[in-house]
Amino acid sequence: MPEAVRIRRMFSTVAPRYDQLNRVLSLGIDRAWRRTLAKSLAAKTTDRILDLCCGTGDLALELSLNAHCIGTDFTWEMLTRARRKSKEVPWAAADTLQLPFLSGTFDGATIAFGLRNLENMHEGLKEIKRVLRDDGVLAILEFSHPTNPIFRIIYQLYLKLFLPILGHLLSQRGGAYRYLAESIIDFPQPEKVIEMLHEAGFSRTSFRHLSGGIVAIHTARA
Repeated sequence: MPEAVRIRRMFSTVAPRYDQLNRVLSLGIDRAWRRTLAKSLAAKTTDRILDLCCGTGDLALELSLNAHCIGTDFTWEMLTRARRKSKEVPWAAADTLQLPFLSGTFDGATIAFGLRNLENMHEGLKEIKRVLRDDGVLAILEFSHPTNPIFRIIYQLYLKLFLPILGHLLSQRGGAYRYLAESIIDFPQPEKVIEMLHEAGFSRTSFRHLSGGIVAIHTARA
């Protein structure tokens, strides 16, 4: 089974409890992370923002407070829940590797906890750059690697041992949360993500850690 098909099916199964699980497994910090990402974009009311892999729409809703935002995801069950939250925000079913938009359409783009789920991250970044105008900004929120060695060990134990158990107890989908743990551990260090952004044609790249390195925000210009 192609990786993209497997990922789509997996997120379809967890969609009904996705928001509740995010709150529990992150101790509610995920909301603050998304707000910080939205602020880092510094969007104006006239800006057109594309929120990729939008899931149930939390980040797109935050972005829509200050700009015109479109949320896209390739999992219909996620978009259904996003639409229940807001009928004002445009939602579209779309694969980030083949976006249905003209080149240079958007002033900014965001992707929160979705980059590592793309079947090909390099091609995904190139496609995101294509739909951004010249000097458009990309902001990525993604799990990272704690900078403190002791905290890193504790965090990896949580991911490997406790996260799948909690996921199973709360949603009966332990396999999905084993994938989550593995994808977080295998995700590149921020310096490598910056390298990938340059390879995709972005410039003026930077990153910063949040919550001791549990997540990182990467920004770049098209």
